[in-house]
Amino acid sequence: MSNAQILIVEDEVRLATVLSEYLHQAGFETHLLTEGTGVVSRVREHPPALVLLDLMLPGRDGLDVCRDIRVISQVPIIMLTARAEEIDRLLGLELGADDYICKPYSPREVVARVRAVLRRSHIADLPPEQRASVEDVLTLDEAALRVRAQGKEVELTRVEFYLLQTLFRHPGRIYSREQLMDRIYTDGRVVSDRTVDSHVKKLRKKLSSLLPDQEVVHSVYGVGYRFELTELV
Repeated sequence: MSNAQILIVEDEVRLATVLSEYLHQAGFETHLLTEGTGVVSRVREHPPALVLLDLMLPGRDGLDVCRDIRVISQVPIIMLTARAEEIDRLLGLELGADDYICKPYSPREVVARVRAVLRRSHIADLPPEQRASVEDVLTLDEAALRVRAQGKEVELTRVEFYLLQTLFRHPGRIYSREQLMDRIYTDGRVVSDRTVDSHVKKLRKKLSSLLPDQEVVHSVYGVGYRFELTELV
């Protein structure tokens, strides 16, 4: 991933300059656009490794740009925005964004997210014989409500198991709390979305006994959770 080019689409030039400097220090090349028009043609003519896309842009809205990029390319997209409403986050993800970061944010966090998204993209592009499967690390036993890893196993509650199973089946995909509740409470009961946070906390504690050096259930600020192993290859 060294020397990979990151396309920064951000109308706040000072902020974009800081992001560019941090990305350069991390070994990336960058190209900056300050408005939404011209982004799609840039992606088509000079495909980047990843796009950092601001949501509120002059010329064209970031959501429209994201939608059009997805017509021509599967390049990873991380959306950057000051809009805090969850509907904007979920809409961005439904349009094909790979991650979502709300302002204000730390440039170091952005660099870490860039690396994580590129790592997932790199793994997905590997041929099957070179790609380590999550099933090689974790094994889920639905009949016994147990999960196994590295020769050890732990028993989960039914809700914890369905929560892990939902995330586990689609590594990297972000699920909102509402989506997770729909999958783990099939009896239609009404519960607080914070109930999911409580289950995640308990699940993480149990998984840490199996994989003490990894956090596999990751929080996505303001959106929900995703499953991701930090080392797959």
